[in-house]
Amino acid sequence: MPYERNPPSTPVFALSGDRLVIAARDAPSPVRRASANPYLRLLATAGARAFTAGNLLARLPMGMFSVSAVIMIAGSRGSYALAGAVTAAGLAATAVVAPWTARLVDRYGQARIAVPATAIAVLGSLTLLLCVHYDAPDWTLFACYAATATTPNTGGMSRARWAHLHRGDPAALHTANSFEQAADELCFMLGPALAALLCGSLFPEAGTLAGAILLMTGVLIFAAQRATEPPVTPRAHTGSPLRAPGMPALLAAFLATGAVFGAMEVVTIAHAGGAILALQAAGSCAAGLLYGSLRPAPDIRRRLLGCLAGMTALMSLPLLAASWTDALPVLAGALLLAGAATAPTMVTGMTLIQRLTPEGQLNEGMTLAVTALLGGIAVGSATGGWMVEHAGHVTGYVVPVCAAALALVVAAAGVRVPGTGARARHPE
Repeated sequence: MPYERNPPSTPVFALSGDRLVIAARDAPSPVRRASANPYLRLLATAGARAFTAGNLLARLPMGMFSVSAVIMIAGSRGSYALAGAVTAAGLAATAVVAPWTARLVDRYGQARIAVPATAIAVLGSLTLLLCVHYDAPDWTLFACYAATATTPNTGGMSRARWAHLHRGDPAALHTANSFEQAADELCFMLGPALAALLCGSLFPEAGTLAGAILLMTGVLIFAAQRATEPPVTPRAHTGSPLRAPGMPALLAAFLATGAVFGAMEVVTIAHAGGAILALQAAGSCAAGLLYGSLRPAPDIRRRLLGCLAGMTALMSLPLLAASWTDALPVLAGALLLAGAATAPTMVTGMTLIQRLTPEGQLNEGMTLAVTALLGGIAVGSATGGWMVEHAGHVTGYVVPVCAAALALVVAAAGVRVPGTGARARHPE
């Protein structure tokens, strides 16, 4: 908040003949003004930098674990099918366990739940490492990787802190959600590359080991920042946020959006290799930061529909590029532009999740959204893979376009925003 402080004038004493003259001397007034950059203002919030640093450390492994597991298991057992099945089982376990972990976080507090839940997940990762290294039976790999499902939704907990710190300030909350989405994109862009580098240059288990250390360290730092932790609020009900009006349709839109991501990833890897996917994440990260500098929407539902329409249009660019030419620079540019629509869509969707989620259940509501995304990624990956195998690489790019259009239709038909009341805690 800009402010100006004028200290009292410093008096000057002087002799004039036989008289003592006291004159006022105006001292320069130190002036502090808030930065014009909304992200610098956001991080200037008391305690924000500390919990953000811990959260980023904890979030980076989210993009490392699956890639590390595939490299580690496939290299040891010689089976990508087994590696894919193990990671798919872990994803399914996360879809079941994560909402319950988030519910406990809402009920008992972030620090009390996140640390032991992370410890269980880290033990699961380390046990998986040992089972792979010492050639344990295949079923042990499934059990160990399923134990990592207790990993708390660190991104959701961070968003909950911003919502607590800036309640009643929609502009700051809009910037915070944009910052968190850009952080997600950055971590999922850097995580797989770091995992592949560690596994390739050191030893196959290095990615999993480094991810476990980063996760535990980051959560410990994050949980230690108790001053910014949202207080636990008593709940008058124990129902799921799924019962909130408009929430099922919004989660269905998240499911379809996840299918966009999963299909685009598989089809692009089959068509041009995985490295080029970093451009899509880079475009999304840049767009997320730019979007956060804009004013929040007065009508958030209309903004969501506009973002979904833009995503549908931009997701057609890779299809057009692949149909037109085999040149990788053209496809790279199309992926960069296509990624620019994803972060604004996710930021707006998460803001709407905060609107619709009942008081005291924010972590659970946001974790349900992440779970829907993960489920959509799994469905999109399977559908995109089938399309590539049966119809060709270029035709596979039809899947993300159709999934984006489905998300738009579902949101238009079912998402409603309450105008007043407890669920409209962040009016924009």
